[in-house]
Amino acid sequence: MSIMASSSLHSFIQIPTFSQKLTTSQNNLHFAITKRDKELSSSPSHNILQKSLPLAASLAILLWSTPAHAGFMSGISGLEAVPGPQLPKIDFLNRINEENQKRYAENDARIKESPLVKKLLEQSKLNKEKNSKEIENKYCLRGAEWGVGDCSAEGMTIEERDKFIAMLKEKVGEK
Repeated sequence: MSIMASSSLHSFIQIPTFSQKLTTSQNNLHFAITKRDKELSSSPSHNILQKSLPLAASLAILLWSTPAHAGFMSGISGLEAVPGPQLPKIDFLNRINEENQKRYAENDARIKESPLVKKLLEQSKLNKEKNSKEIENKYCLRGAEWGVGDCSAEGMTIEERDKFIAMLKEKVGEK
């Protein structure tokens, strides 16, 4: 009867378990923290602190960072400065290399002396001068139209300015 009485008594009186106590404690703690956060967030000093803290941390990192140093390796050159092993000299490969170098030098001299290459080099030089003059004229026209630079038409009358711009357009090839 005592077992039955205790089980019936247990059914009438609910004794909270450990997990129920833990959940209740967590809820109370969450409520207290939430209440404190609401009180703090409503204060103006908390808002300023909340906004300026990331900025202050960024500035601290930026201003107090030290430059990187190479340390003890800074005076030592790398592996590329160490000479490699001396390779064995092979006579027939050296002869082939020398023959090829002579042949390449002769071909280069013959090509540079050819009339076609001379003509193309001269034409390239003339084209370079012509193209640079055209570009200079385009910039001069733009400067005259905008009223800036060396070709500015600032001190000219309207008629002189129009004549000057028309002459520049003719030089450039615009109509």
